[in-house]
Amino acid sequence: MKTTFTFAALGLASVLSFGAAAADLVTQQDVASQNLQPIGTISVSGIDASPTAIRQHLSQKADKQGASAYRVVEAYTNGNYHATAEIYK
Repeated sequence: MKTTFTFAALGLASVLSFGAAAADLVTQQDVASQNLQPIGTISVSGIDASPTAIRQHLSQKADKQGASAYRVVEAYTNGNYHATAEIYK
């Protein structure tokens, strides 16, 4: 249930705009339709972060790796949060 909530919250947060974040959150359908090429994976972890903060951390980390987009492949909260994403060019 918490995983479903986290994915829903991350999806909702993707609609919002965040300053200079260059890497965009995408879906599997976006990856296929835009012919994005995978270049690796990233992950973020911490204590008590909002879905918005998790998305910002993923976007910043993807940007540092030279990615233009990322897709969340795992996310959970259980007192701590963890999210893993595949990054794309």
